[in-house]
Amino acid sequence: MTSPDLTTDIGGLILKNPVMTASGTFGYAREFELLLPLDCLGGIIVKGLSIRPTHGNPPPRIVETPCGMLNAIGLENVGLEAFIREKLPFLAGLDAPVIANIYGPDIPAYAELAERLNEIDTVAGIEVNISCPNVKKGGVAFGADPVTARQVTEAVRARFERHLMVKLSPNVTDIAQIAQSVAAGGADALSLINTITGMAIDIRSRRPRLANITGGLSGPAIKPVALRMVWQAARAVNLPIIGVGGIMTAEDALEFIIAGASAIQVGTANFINPRCTMQIIGGIENYLRENKIGSVKELVGSIKA
Repeated sequence: MTSPDLTTDIGGLILKNPVMTASGTFGYAREFELLLPLDCLGGIIVKGLSIRPTHGNPPPRIVETPCGMLNAIGLENVGLEAFIREKLPFLAGLDAPVIANIYGPDIPAYAELAERLNEIDTVAGIEVNISCPNVKKGGVAFGADPVTARQVTEAVRARFERHLMVKLSPNVTDIAQIAQSVAAGGADALSLINTITGMAIDIRSRRPRLANITGGLSGPAIKPVALRMVWQAARAVNLPIIGVGGIMTAEDALEFIIAGASAIQVGTANFINPRCTMQIIGGIENYLRENKIGSVKELVGSIKA
């Protein structure tokens, strides 16, 4: 049998395989260049980007939990100008699509970021973060309300001509309703889920273990929730879905694809095993070969339920 076809189409953006890195867990990619061949990745989603530099929350900002971790980084980043000047030249030289994750405190900020990034051809797409639970402005308010979720999407769509992905929050009552609103706003694809709001307490000091008190829970603990929401979103909209949440192995990735995801993002696993993305790509290919499946596209949404 010839090698299985791993090529994936996520709403007009063609990936060589369905494995991408999740924003905030892979830096600006250069941090991993000595650990794995970056060109093997289906796509690279860089650290969340704002117009001006953001210092984030005070430490402690990361806490390990059973089967996962809590983070309250607060979207620390270098800002748009430094990203263009210092980070993008390296990223532009890679043979993998670069997607900029963006966020802002209001809709005009999202629109300004989209307009500026639209001028840069080496940015293949935008992932709009309307769901981060670690900032006090924007964030959850946009992702939890279908009206504002659509408004943000429309504002970015009006100013960005290439691939537009919107990252959804799990901290909502009805993920299908939010997915439908974002689809109506002009998104090319949806990524879900972002982290689930949680907290941890030091019983000796009786103080929160995060300076921010609450943070975003990620890792294997959230995988069943993410898988369920991907399945629901895939049934609710006719858009490519990118599954995110607790993906550690090829088996995890395959579950998301069978549930309806066209591609996946690897996040927390990058902290544990920096080469896990390569292993997941290889594992998906082996599964297809062993089961005599010619293309990964044949698996998307193939759940028998």
